[in-house]
Amino acid sequence: MTSSPATRETRAPSTSVSVVIPARNDADALANCLAALAAQTRLPDEIIVVDNGSTDDTADVARSFGARVVTQQVQGIPAASTAGYDAALNEVICRLDADSMPPPNWIGEGIRILVDNAGIDAVTGPATFYDGPRRGSRLIARLYLGGYFSAFRLALGTTPLFGSNFFLRRKAWQEVRHAVHRSGLRLHDDLDLTIHLTPGHRIAFERTISLGISFRPFTRVRTYGLRVQRGFWTMIRNWPRSSPTLRWRRRLLRRLRASEQA
Repeated sequence: MTSSPATRETRAPSTSVSVVIPARNDADALANCLAALAAQTRLPDEIIVVDNGSTDDTADVARSFGARVVTQQVQGIPAASTAGYDAALNEVICRLDADSMPPPNWIGEGIRILVDNAGIDAVTGPATFYDGPRRGSRLIARLYLGGYFSAFRLALGTTPLFGSNFFLRRKAWQEVRHAVHRSGLRLHDDLDLTIHLTPGHRIAFERTISLGISFRPFTRVRTYGLRVQRGFWTMIRNWPRSSPTLRWRRRLLRRLRASEQA
């Protein structure tokens, strides 16, 4: 058993951090993820693993690493992730997946960005595949995530959160927690959260908080197609809040007002 996050002395005292990990039947991958979190140069104040109806040892693995287990029987990442954010007790909520592999400076760098930029409410970053094909993995990751960020920046007029890798001020979550969609298997939870956070809250993109993600979901073309469908469904579910025309109009008006006040 590794030590609980609270027993380690390398934690910086300034900004408290909760890590949220939705998980379902991912015991082996979760163990690797939690081991990587235990090796962070800036340790989290708490780790919350949301057990989304697992039938394997996911919950036991989480507890063995000192994580707090929150049980959410409603199936789907929207239900699991929001349950984790609600349970978080600290100033910043970090989000990653059970099969993610953060480098040792991941938490420290994410917190540094928020501390240095008081006007930012959330920061998100890219990822690379740690278990993909020997050739082409980096290119595939760039194409997939580049397409995601580019398409939804254009559609929403803002940087979208990437659900496998972001840091969010808990205060911002509390301001939108009653508006986000909390259930559904056809919904992108990170995109839904982005839509409700903006335009009132600012999201930044930083390459310095990159981490490793698994290639497993991309081994079948059908899986990628489902992800695209969920993106469209999330936009439709949030219409007209997600309307590109309205969002870009608001953005241009804000810039116009800012220039007039300068």
